Amino acid sequence: MTTTTDPLEHRAHRSPERDDTAGDVMRARDLVLAHGWNATAYQILNPGIRLWFSAAGDAVVGWVPAADVRVVAGAPVCAPDRLDAVAREFEEATGLPGRRVCYFGAGHRLEAAVAGAGGAAVLLGAQPVWRPRDFAGIVRDHRSLRAQLARSRNKSVRVEEWPADEARDHPALRRRLAEWLRTRGLPPLHFLVEPDTLGRLWDRRVFVASRAGDPVAFLVASPVPARSGWLVEQIVRGRGTPNGTSELLVAEAMEAVARSGSEWATLGLAPLSRRAGLAPPPTPTWLRLVLGAVRAHGRRFYDFDGLDAFKAKLRPQRWEPIYALTREPAFAPRMLSAIASAFSGGSAALLVARALARAARREAGWAVGRG
Repeated sequence: MTTTTDPLEHRAHRSPERDDTAGDVMRARDLVLAHGWNATAYQILNPGIRLWFSAAGDAVVGWVPAADVRVVAGAPVCAPDRLDAVAREFEEATGLPGRRVCYFGAGHRLEAAVAGAGGAAVLLGAQPVWRPRDFAGIVRDHRSLRAQLARSRNKSVRVEEWPADEARDHPALRRRLAEWLRTRGLPPLHFLVEPDTLGRLWDRRVFVASRAGDPVAFLVASPVPARSGWLVEQIVRGRGTPNGTSELLVAEAMEAVARSGSEWATLGLAPLSRRAGLAPPPTPTWLRLVLGAVRAHGRRFYDFDGLDAFKAKLRPQRWEPIYALTREPAFAPRMLSAIASAFSGGSAALLVARALARAARREAGWAVGRG
């Protein structure tokens, strides 16, 4: 019998239990700290994302397999003048016939290289951007935002930054994370929304909101070194957390990173947001219909509009477009299925089935409670 070996596997991040992967993760971390420009760059160090390194050793790609597609987390991490060459090297390294590559969460740099050379681009949404030192002035100028912060402070919520050694796998933060995940409409997702960041805090910053010494919420920020910036990767709220706590966490984090000289910050992608103000690239009819249906009927699983509104009320100074990209001339249905599989960690159909079952259990619980 003839067996086929995936050419990427010998340079990929294998099982986290394997001792020889620790060096790969640290090697990738060094490259991220040197060249990380995409907001998602640091997230390639999260559990479950495989790592591929360029032959020259000067670039890394974080990716996950999904059937015959390789889904890349954002874009290659490398010097700007190497971006297109590294992307092409990675694509060639997939080797096997029928392999395809989809870059999910890419910014305008890679979009210009891929779509500009005849590839397909889908506008996923937009990410809000601030200059951290301006955030205090934004708060002063907007009464509604001041009111939100006052609401949590009046409930005796206080925010402080915790050292990584203290926050790492802290039992109280783990409990808040578990409570938060139980309120989600979808089962826990992974890839670029990996909930388990508390074990790999290395360069991250953690801000904890407490009442009477009890942590009720926390924020995890990941570095975006090439922009002298930060991605707010997670905002986690426990049960009964006072209104305004999320806004207070963001305000305190902005003030702290501003003091350390940071010039850029984002809360990450707001999926399906139209706030970047760009006309979307040509999109297949089938995909427009699917995205329209998701926006119209997906609220029971994921509140796209609510997330967009939350980020917008913090008065970002601009919005940047975020894309899914492929070298293929058109975005095929298998690409969408692969993206869903990347986030679910398996079958997209199974994710939908699990989400429906989860929603049914929650609604049954509410019905019993009302009875």
